[in-house]
Amino acid sequence: MEKKQTAENLEKAREIIYFLCQMPFLGPATMERMKKAAGTVLSLFNIEEKQWVEWKILNAGQAGNLEKEKRNFSQITEEYHSLKNRGIKFITILDEEYPKRLRQIKNYPWGIYVRGELPREDVPSIAIVGSRLATRYGLELARCFGEELSGAGVQIISGLAAGIDGAGHSGALDGGGKTFGVLGCGINICYPRENYPLFARLVSEGGILSEFPLGTKPFAQNFPIRNRVISGLSDGVLVVEARQRSGSLITAGLALDQGKEVFAVPGRITDPGSEGCNQLIQSGAPLIQNPGDILDIFGICHEKRLKIHEKSEKGLAKKEKMVYSVLDLQPKNIDDVVKEAGLPLSEGMMILLDLELKGFAVHEGGNYYSRKR
Repeated sequence: MEKKQTAENLEKAREIIYFLCQMPFLGPATMERMKKAAGTVLSLFNIEEKQWVEWKILNAGQAGNLEKEKRNFSQITEEYHSLKNRGIKFITILDEEYPKRLRQIKNYPWGIYVRGELPREDVPSIAIVGSRLATRYGLELARCFGEELSGAGVQIISGLAAGIDGAGHSGALDGGGKTFGVLGCGINICYPRENYPLFARLVSEGGILSEFPLGTKPFAQNFPIRNRVISGLSDGVLVVEARQRSGSLITAGLALDQGKEVFAVPGRITDPGSEGCNQLIQSGAPLIQNPGDILDIFGICHEKRLKIHEKSEKGLAKKEKMVYSVLDLQPKNIDDVVKEAGLPLSEGMMILLDLELKGFAVHEGGNYYSRKR
């Protein structure tokens, strides 16, 4: 009987946490203060409106709104109990499966929505973050780092955003490992929409999680909030292409505050998209040249390689090889390409066209070409 009562109390406490997490004016820090003042999660639900104001935990408006919302408690808990049928789990701070890594950070979420799995506690996790407007070079690096780290048994965490995030997730899936996306919106929303195939794969080959209520739109203010969860779930954060003021640097700063490792891939000093990475390195972050650098830090055995220029030149004519050898993942002006290859412009243009048709080069628009991986 006592065990049954304990189980019922625990489920009631979960319902209350779910209810509180639907209130946009209550954050984790406020909820923690409420629990501390009331003694338990169960007790705080019965505290009167004026008491919260007297304790200076909620203002009059917040306390009044909370009291009004209590009338919808049954409806809200009905939604909570329907989650399982929708393939969604709601993990609370009262549950054993709540990530231990998250419990170590400041203002950890009281509840998280999960589709798929949660990262394993006994496996290293690395976050790969960077610009949404990444260059092709940055995307290739993120994908390669994701693939090789994943292949070596490292879990990859990111935000499922466009650019570097998506490339890191894709690489991790190619590497056969687990990858997890932390959303800045409700877990029933895929943002950006073009990442839906990736979104679907993560559900079956890793996991997606969010602290935001179902239906929450991807408002700009949500992303700095979710960044603490990305870093919190990770043992280290790798920044690939980031501007001087960017969400990626916010994540890196949060990681440092949480006592995590921060790594950065260097970029060209003339490239604004790499200013953030170069700044991190200048401030003392380890300069990362290949995935092996990270694996060495974590003591994971690996082959020393970076699979970024894999295209075989076998079958190319001599002059085609010359042009291909001067191409890079970063787009190059055709004038620079032919100059470095030592060829006339007309001949170089024809060779570039042949390389494009054979799948060795990419026309990036205008007079720019890059090497195709």
